[in-house]
Amino acid sequence: MKKILFVATVYHHLASFHKPFMKMFHEKGFEVHAIGSNSMGRKNELTAMGIICHDMDFYRIPLSSKNIRALKTLDDLIRHEYFELIHVHTPTAAFLTRYIASKHKQGKIIYTAHGFHFYKGAPMKNWLLFYFAEKLAVRWTDGLIVMNKEDYQLGKKLGYKEKENLFKVHGVGVNLAEFQSTVRDSDMDIREELGVEDDALIVCCIAELSARKNHFFLLGNWKSIVAKCPTAHLVLVGTGKSEKEIKEYIESNRIPNVHLIGFRSDINQIISSSDIVTLVSKHEGLPKCLMEAMACAKIVVTTNVRGSRDLVEHESTGIVVGLGDGASLVESFVTVLRSKQLRLNYGRNGLQKIQNYSLHCVLQEMDDIYERYLNDERSNANI
Repeated sequence: MKKILFVATVYHHLASFHKPFMKMFHEKGFEVHAIGSNSMGRKNELTAMGIICHDMDFYRIPLSSKNIRALKTLDDLIRHEYFELIHVHTPTAAFLTRYIASKHKQGKIIYTAHGFHFYKGAPMKNWLLFYFAEKLAVRWTDGLIVMNKEDYQLGKKLGYKEKENLFKVHGVGVNLAEFQSTVRDSDMDIREELGVEDDALIVCCIAELSARKNHFFLLGNWKSIVAKCPTAHLVLVGTGKSEKEIKEYIESNRIPNVHLIGFRSDINQIISSSDIVTLVSKHEGLPKCLMEAMACAKIVVTTNVRGSRDLVEHESTGIVVGLGDGASLVESFVTVLRSKQLRLNYGRNGLQKIQNYSLHCVLQEMDDIYERYLNDERSNANI
């Protein structure tokens, strides 16, 4: 049986973004394998689909000696299996797998960059480490897939050629039908769960609780927002390394109307019962939570970083504020919190724009890319 391998640092990433693509290969008769760590859970979702999982722990720095054990395990697997196609994700897992796979003359290797760690405004150490690693890995990579304009230009800088081995897709896809049916049918209201007033205005932020997602920028200005819009409530969805620090910051600064509700599987219902969705990250690839917000026709307030600005058109589908510009953040929230009509208009515009990012469209985009490489692999095998 033909075999396909998906690789990421953690299974959580594969479960969050790539199950539809794995399912597509299953339906085509492929045996689907996955590599990752179960440190964040969700491996069971993959095994329930019939995916063969191989546990490996990757250290986040690609060239670190701490990855030696992972390299040995990876080498043993790749040496004894043959995959027609290997699709890698996340920098460290992608770098190491491309190296080992090329050494053992595996099938075609595709890398999806969900947001390069080197980007405009990134620390110099990111450029020195991750740009160097990606430049080195070009020789082991048959195709690079990116999701935003800035990364597309970086791909060309690395040496990939557009329309040959460099591709830009509309993210990981959003099931528009699922979100729109939720808007119509859901009777879930986050207000009732939180025990707040029926007329409360809900601002939802769905993001890992980590430094990259920049929660302290939002929280540091939230008190000023509530002072002008007392019925506004901020709902933080997600878990992460910064959770304890965020809770302590909220308590010590007595920031009102903030609710941490942890990991949730009912994201579409939460978005549907929110008034505004926000994401104030320091950098992004192409954030799925903003696509999901637009699929629910919700206005978005976000920072002017790659990925987010690819999705959100300022004063059309949402508001884009400068990274670190607290005054603009407060002003923007106050403006949209006070205007229901503005929220509705921007939400409708967002819903119209997000049609091209539907799961149906992205599955077709990815299938075209996969078939290009699988056909090439089959041609090589027949020579």
